[in-house]
Amino acid sequence: MRALAQLEATGKSRSEAIRSALVDAASRLSDREALSAEVAALEADETDRAEMLAVTELMESLRASR
Repeated sequence: MRALAQLEATGKSRSEAIRSALVDAASRLSDREALSAEVAALEADETDRAEMLAVTELMESLRASR
């Protein structure tokens, strides 16, 4: 209830505050699902994984030569 009171303190009615919180929560969930899907696609991309390993090896070799 404290969170609801904070939202209402912004001048929103109780209904507006609840509606806004639900929309925001749905948006964050959608963003996480999209990010998870992108990560899964990148992990499944063998070419991208090989490039990532090559870059990592290069960076390690540059660091070792210091």
